Amino acid sequence: MGFENKNILLGVTGGIAAYKSVEFLRLLKKAGANVNVLMTDSAQKFVGKTTFEILSEKPVLTDLFFDTESSVKHIDLATAADAVIIAPATANTIAKLAHGIADDALSTTLLAVTCPVLVCPSMNTDMYQNIRVQRNLDILEKDGWNILDPDSGVLACKTVGAGRLPEPWFIFDRVEAMLGKKDLKGKNMLVSAGPTIEPLDPVRFISNHSSGKMGYAIARAAEKRGAQVTLVSGPVSLDTPVGVERIDVETCEQMAEKILANLDRADIIIKVAAVADYRPLDPKSRKIKKKDNNKDLSILMTQNPDILKAIGKKKTKNQFLVGFAAETDDLEKNARLKMKKKNLDMIAANIVGSSESGFKADTNKVKLFFKDGSLFDIPLMGKDKIADILIDKVLEKMG
Repeated sequence: MGFENKNILLGVTGGIAAYKSVEFLRLLKKAGANVNVLMTDSAQKFVGKTTFEILSEKPVLTDLFFDTESSVKHIDLATAADAVIIAPATANTIAKLAHGIADDALSTTLLAVTCPVLVCPSMNTDMYQNIRVQRNLDILEKDGWNILDPDSGVLACKTVGAGRLPEPWFIFDRVEAMLGKKDLKGKNMLVSAGPTIEPLDPVRFISNHSSGKMGYAIARAAEKRGAQVTLVSGPVSLDTPVGVERIDVETCEQMAEKILANLDRADIIIKVAAVADYRPLDPKSRKIKKKDNNKDLSILMTQNPDILKAIGKKKTKNQFLVGFAAETDDLEKNARLKMKKKNLDMIAANIVGSSESGFKADTNKVKLFFKDGSLFDIPLMGKDKIADILIDKVLEKMG
């Protein structure tokens, strides 16, 4: 959905984790959001309001009788807000919000808010697990507010357990998901990503240049749009997208096994992984040693299972299958041939070799070919944006 020109209210309460809210504010501003900050008196004991004012480029609201151009500033902020995030949220503030108490700028403003709200509890483990705090969180959740579970670990009070405010990037991710459209709600999506590796011996293997970035972008976008996503991934150095079930594999045969095992429950299958077409017929159990008297080495290869073709044979009329084609030439001819041979509903194809598209790059340009003969051209852009466009087109074709 993007944060460009979105009006975000950031509520900061009196917890040691208030310093993380500074970085969260930076992320929102970097994404183009207009951010107004509300702070409780206790919050200012941890981080001064000047820090938030400089970064937000707006006055911080700490007092209902703030000297401002509007006598009802808190109502103006509440009415204009597209989202409210309270991070950190203390037990005291949570209790006030759950029971409609309005005795400071933050709690009073929240009574006038009608947009989505994300509450991020942060406190001592025993406090967080206290039945009264949990009851108050349940009240807020039943009222339609979103509650972000705290992380577990060593807390500032030396307690080990739940209560730590999640990292700013994680909160940012969840806000983006909260505000985005949920047109995949109730759908199960199966995505494959990354390369496969085929061992020659215990030390060496055959693989390709796939980074997994495109597949991970699709999984991440689908989860934010409400889908239950299963991601079957070859070896990559990427973090698992939030809320996505990730299954790690290495070889083509392992990937085929996991994909086919999860196929029946999938409504949409998007196979992005760059799978090795061949594997060594006889991988060695010991390292292949270099021989000075033999400068050439021959390795007999055998064909791997064709996962996409197998899915195409098994898929039902209610399942939508998308394949990917990385080509060096004859893009449209090769893509349409692959779509027909493997019974795909859609194929995303691109020319590899450019530094700005294809493997390892953060950007790509893709042509989408459809079973009905139509074509949609996506110009060069970030893979996250391409992921959303691709999903849009899938849903359009599924009706």
